[in-house]
Amino acid sequence: MGVALITPFTAEQAVDYDALEELVDSLLKGGADFLCILGTTAETPCLENDEKQEIIRRIVEQNNGRVPLLLGCGSNNTASVVQYLKETDLNGIDGVLIVTPYYNKPSQEGLYQHFSAVAAATDKPVVLYNVPGRTGVNLQASTTLRIAGDCPNVVAIKEASGKLDQIETIIQNAPDGFEVLSGDDAVTFELLSLGAVGVISVIGNAYPEAFGTMVHAVLKENMPEALALHRKLHPLYSLMTADGNPAGIKSLLTAQGKIKNVLRLPLVPATTATLDAIKEYAAAFKEE
Repeated sequence: MGVALITPFTAEQAVDYDALEELVDSLLKGGADFLCILGTTAETPCLENDEKQEIIRRIVEQNNGRVPLLLGCGSNNTASVVQYLKETDLNGIDGVLIVTPYYNKPSQEGLYQHFSAVAAATDKPVVLYNVPGRTGVNLQASTTLRIAGDCPNVVAIKEASGKLDQIETIIQNAPDGFEVLSGDDAVTFELLSLGAVGVISVIGNAYPEAFGTMVHAVLKENMPEALALHRKLHPLYSLMTADGNPAGIKSLLTAQGKIKNVLRLPLVPATTATLDAIKEYAAAFKEE
């Protein structure tokens, strides 16, 4: 159970490094298996380069090798990703998460060549990230499998396409050493049942123990325990996405008293109705 870390902000919209360190500490104590830094949930497009570097530095230092760290560093410019990987000190980072290029909508051949070039630029393990709802392009199963077969350090894919047939095709035909991670909390139970090995979770920011226990229960084939936890968490899945990510998870963390409910434009906090529903859920969860 990996966690896609949020970026807390102060009321003045500066990065709240104190809240970030407290959150990381709670996740490590809560049993998170790995942390994903500067992904979608971190509002990375709204962060300045110096803020990104300071976030990485602090988390690497705080983690101190306790769990693997996966760094999001994708772009729709292949050359810039290659340059970043070649020139950046990635000491303390265990792997990189590379999203499919967005906006310019490359062909499947373009995607293959992009990921091949990125993989050749680093000796770090590479995790592909397919999220067509955000990027406008779907990394098809055949292309994923071609990349996995040709690039030895491409070790996994975070699949958030929602295309279960496509994901199952990847799972069934993946070469040895290539794994599938769920990129969507709501379908994690099902994907793990099909053969995925884990998740990069949003809800894990708030409930690392509960969601992690659900994930590990499926992997251990303890389906009754897993199903019970999945159903307990089920109401949250739609609330987390009702007003977009990370508006939902930031509302939940605010309800838990861990952060301020601040996002950077063009992102805005969840509506009052969504926040009230999340607060109600969090209060009931705490009481159980």
